[in-house]
Amino acid sequence: MGDLTPFAPWLDRWGLAPDGEPFQTSYCKNWLIPVRRGDAPAMLKIAASDHEMAGARLMAWWDGDGAPRVLAIDGEALLMERIPAGRSLADMARDGGDDEAMRILSGVGDRLHAPRPRPLPGGLFPLASWFRALAPAAAAHGGVLDISLETAEALLADQRDVVVLHGDLHHNNVVDGGERGWLVIDPKGVLGERAYEYATTLCNPDAGLALAPGRLARQAGVTVYPVRGPGFDPGGADVPRWMAKIHCYHLDVQWETFIAHLRRGAATAAPHRPAQGTGRHHHGPGWCRWLRQDDAGGRAVPRRRHSYGSQDLRRRMGESRVRA
Repeated sequence: MGDLTPFAPWLDRWGLAPDGEPFQTSYCKNWLIPVRRGDAPAMLKIAASDHEMAGARLMAWWDGDGAPRVLAIDGEALLMERIPAGRSLADMARDGGDDEAMRILSGVGDRLHAPRPRPLPGGLFPLASWFRALAPAAAAHGGVLDISLETAEALLADQRDVVVLHGDLHHNNVVDGGERGWLVIDPKGVLGERAYEYATTLCNPDAGLALAPGRLARQAGVTVYPVRGPGFDPGGADVPRWMAKIHCYHLDVQWETFIAHLRRGAATAAPHRPAQGTGRHHHGPGWCRWLRQDDAGGRAVPRRRHSYGSQDLRRRMGESRVRA
């Protein structure tokens, strides 16, 4: 058994027995360990940042509706139900089910954004804070980052339909909850415009798929639908603005095709519906990590994505056996 020091106070306080090896996520540096409380499998998470603690409070606020149930919470420590391993949205997307995976993600977003009859959780971060690294990056490197900064500032200054956001909704942060539908993990606790959540899904599950020719245009009717109201005008100013600015994340090569697709009749596309058994990646700072500046032409080109640890966490959510 690995080092239990990060977990010791809560293992004792909450009467938990280790039920697997502890591990640390590669990007956010959170500590997690599968545990049992009595006969019930659970996951103990020790947050490494204020965003992660805000996400834990948000999970408690969701109260099991669209996310694993929170069993206990204390400062940086979160005890949540452990979801058995099931289908993977990232694998689904890569195995020919890209549109279906996006419909599921959109349905998950709908469920999370639905109003709750209780006060908002405390300590949510404004969406603008998710872009704090953009201005110094634009000043240092210019190019596509200048365009991104100008666009982000305009959108953030005029947010509409502000809701509580997961903040990092992507394929590897959604787990198969069986009869309870698809459930999110690893929220960041953000407050901002609803369309942001859907726009970021288009940058996932990886750069190869996100940048595939025609992909953005093909998915316009899939992803745009949840945030366009009944009076949506696909050729006018009502095009959801966050998605209309996806070209700032190096998807600009498909921009004209995207608009043309909307004008040809995406407004008449059937509403997305979660797949049978489902319920009713990438966050702001991560977008720029997909880009590097080409030394020859000054054009932003894809770079290797960082590993954020979500896939490892999703897999381990389903582990239940004790390992020596």
